[in-house]
Amino acid sequence: MKFLKAFGQFWYDFIIGDDWKIAVAVVIALAILLGAVGAQLFGDAGLAILGAVLIVAGFAISLVIDVRPKTKP
Repeated sequence: MKFLKAFGQFWYDFIIGDDWKIAVAVVIALAILLGAVGAQLFGDAGLAILGAVLIVAGFAISLVIDVRPKTKP
């Protein structure tokens, strides 16, 4: 049981890490890319470019959300 708990803790830390928003952005980007693959929208090069753009855009949006100034009520 201790092994399973440590195994689950490792994967949680590996995937989620310090910021869950980046993990969510990556999952959304991969889901969109999977949809594009299923719909056969692009060739291999187009899918690679789309995947790279989606990952970078997701990371940038997550970063903007994290560093935006907090408003005081």
